[in-house]
Amino acid sequence: MAYVVAESCIRCKYTDCVEVCPVDCFREGENFLVIDPDECIDCALCVPECPAGAIYAADDVPEDQKMYIALNAELARLWKPIVEKKDAPADADEWLNVKDKLQYLKR
Repeated sequence: MAYVVAESCIRCKYTDCVEVCPVDCFREGENFLVIDPDECIDCALCVPECPAGAIYAADDVPEDQKMYIALNAELARLWKPIVEKKDAPADADEWLNVKDKLQYLKR
């Protein structure tokens, strides 16, 4: 069971999670991160590091966000690995509590 990055990450893209990942399973898009399910070793180290609370075990993804399981797998094949923490976007905190952000995802 891999971990999944869900909606809360969109336009926030804090990268604290990347820093603790022992297998470099995160992939970076312009305004979102995903976890490569083939690389994730289910260590859960990233979960408490995410300021947005966007990372879930696949079995625990909220029902209304289940589509992020497939989206992580799809985008992980297209995006490049991110292995070092970067500064969050300047407006990340403004987006932190915004709901229904899928429309803002840049593929």
